[in-house]
Amino acid sequence: MQNTQVIIIGGGLAGLTAAIHLCGKGIKVLLVEKESYPHHKVCGEYLSREIIPYLHSLEIDLESIKPPGIDKMEYSSISGNIISCQLEMGGIGISRYSLDHFLFQKAKSAGCIIINSLVTEVVYKNGQFLITTSEGEIISSEFVLGAYGKRSNLDKKLKRNFIQDQSGWLAVKAHYKTTSDFYPDDLVSLHNFNGGYCGLSKTELNTINVCYLATYNSFKNYKNTQDYKEQVLRKNPHLDEFFNNTEMVFDKELSIAQVSFDKKSLIEEHILMIGDSAGLIHPLCGNGMAMAIHSAKIASENILQFYDKKNCTRSDIENRYIEEWNHHFRSRIKAGRLLQKILLNKSLSDISQSFFSKAPGILPHIIRRTHGKRIHV
Repeated sequence: MQNTQVIIIGGGLAGLTAAIHLCGKGIKVLLVEKESYPHHKVCGEYLSREIIPYLHSLEIDLESIKPPGIDKMEYSSISGNIISCQLEMGGIGISRYSLDHFLFQKAKSAGCIIINSLVTEVVYKNGQFLITTSEGEIISSEFVLGAYGKRSNLDKKLKRNFIQDQSGWLAVKAHYKTTSDFYPDDLVSLHNFNGGYCGLSKTELNTINVCYLATYNSFKNYKNTQDYKEQVLRKNPHLDEFFNNTEMVFDKELSIAQVSFDKKSLIEEHILMIGDSAGLIHPLCGNGMAMAIHSAKIASENILQFYDKKNCTRSDIENRYIEEWNHHFRSRIKAGRLLQKILLNKSLSDISQSFFSKAPGILPHIIRRTHGKRIHV
């Protein structure tokens, strides 16, 4: 049986960032990830610059990947009416294929032990965790971070509340290419369609990431994602123009079902949930990646306090993590839910767009409500 100080379940943005942070402070970390690197993931692939100073503090320089800088946003209604604005803080377009692999290599260099496996069980008893992998290996630790993403069989084992409900959302992603300068490097765009919305942005791979979220009710009458794209997404004239001028790079689209935006518990059986395991903001808000990384920072700093201060209890850490997570993210998630309800209602969407057109200064204010401030470290 292996022993370590911290086990991280899941090697996405949150899990890998926490591994780099903790290992950099001398903590023994073992990370369990079921997939091998590199691989694509369903994701909007827009990273808000709010998180860049924190990454620099960890000696993570994403400029070496050469991601395009993004400082403009446009939004279109189902009928094609469009509004645009400058993004005050802006972000970068970066694929999960490159970013996760980059962080994976950083984590290994920092001394993190990474094993490819699936965690099948987590047991907490007398201040110690025991996790079991699909290979039957048992590993013990003092802390466990849950960073395994939006939905997992582990959620069922832990009897988390949201897992009992059927979620009505489907997410689909693919990369596209064009032979011209048809799509600008510095733009992120959101386009409404009947039943969902689609985000477009350039990546460092010189491809355009296309990721859309659709309600199951709008999707269920179509045979597949191709039919849905042709008969639903293309009803928006901007998406129709995009697909007419681009070619899909992937052999087939990636998709995930049962995407839940319901409230999730931040602590489960003393596991600190980070990233998507802790909660999702609607993709139209554009900074889920930054929130995942930020949550890793909060959890890591609290764990480090446990090792720095012997009088800091597990209960102290858990309570402080919940308090800090809510301070940074709760209002943003609420704003995202409200924005999503407006934009998916055709009448409200048209009314709000007309209002934004007459008062363009309101849109940047709304964007600020769903984004955090630049992190100073």
